[in-house]
Amino acid sequence: MSHLVDGDGQPAKFRLLQQVRQAIRTRGYSARTETAYVGWIRRFILFHSRRHPITMGDAEIREFITHLAVNDKVAPATQNQALAAILFLFKQVLRKHVGFVEGIVHSKTARKLPVVLATDEVRQILERLVGVPRLCAILMYGSGLRVHEAVSLRIKDVDFERSEILVRAGKGNKDRRVPLPQSVAGALRKQFQRVEKQFAVDLRAGLRGALSTKYPRADVEFAWQYVFPAQRVYKEATTGVRRRHHYHQSALQRAVATAVREARLTKRATCHSLRHSFATHLLENGTDIRTIQELLGHTDLRTTMIYTHVLNRGAMGVRSPADRL
Repeated sequence: MSHLVDGDGQPAKFRLLQQVRQAIRTRGYSARTETAYVGWIRRFILFHSRRHPITMGDAEIREFITHLAVNDKVAPATQNQALAAILFLFKQVLRKHVGFVEGIVHSKTARKLPVVLATDEVRQILERLVGVPRLCAILMYGSGLRVHEAVSLRIKDVDFERSEILVRAGKGNKDRRVPLPQSVAGALRKQFQRVEKQFAVDLRAGLRGALSTKYPRADVEFAWQYVFPAQRVYKEATTGVRRRHHYHQSALQRAVATAVREARLTKRATCHSLRHSFATHLLENGTDIRTIQELLGHTDLRTTMIYTHVLNRGAMGVRSPADRL
């Protein structure tokens, strides 16, 4: 891929995707957003036969985004993310004006209700989990955490005195507070003790954390460590530094999937079903819908309102006439 050229006609220092990464990090976007944006920009370039984006404009954007809807059948949220990534490229990296791109064929919104588990079904899943997967599953159901929020939780963000968890940089880069289930407090304290012992061993072995660049003291402070650290360490390809990351979300997803199969549940339950069940069961117990919106970290109340359609009161809250016979 060719290099960008700056205003003086000199080659830019970084290749295009490196510039994209730098622009994203400068604006404080999450690592997940960086991965997604870079991926979409790469696909956009490959779709147009590796042409440099500086030579493209509205027509090429419209063609690619429409292709995603018509040919790839992506979901509306996926199409919106791809468009956001490409607009970021043009506006923030290439400094090329792109207005409202007209004529895009948008993906059709398919209204799908979330999979919600009954209390007994949640219990059956938890009974078949042990160790870290069990603790994470309890937090997803008891606190409404997303998968990534559960595995990346840090020691400093668990407040036993106030019985709450501070979720840092959740979806949309927003912080929020959620309840800490008392039923899991004792097990979490024991997990803290195990992590502290492992942390002491890691320090002696010269291992470093994942935030040393942004927070220099994070490597030597216990409060910054992950509640659920990974069993294995890894070595950075660029620096050779050995680090310990958090428990991988795919391992948690596999453990929950296995528990669902062993429980012989007929529902297609996943980790996210535990979060859906958290919201629905709160609503069934009379919790205000706006409170649930805050706990879930939803920006739009309409997103939270989906749980009113899956309450345990029969379809649409109507009693079947067959029950009157």
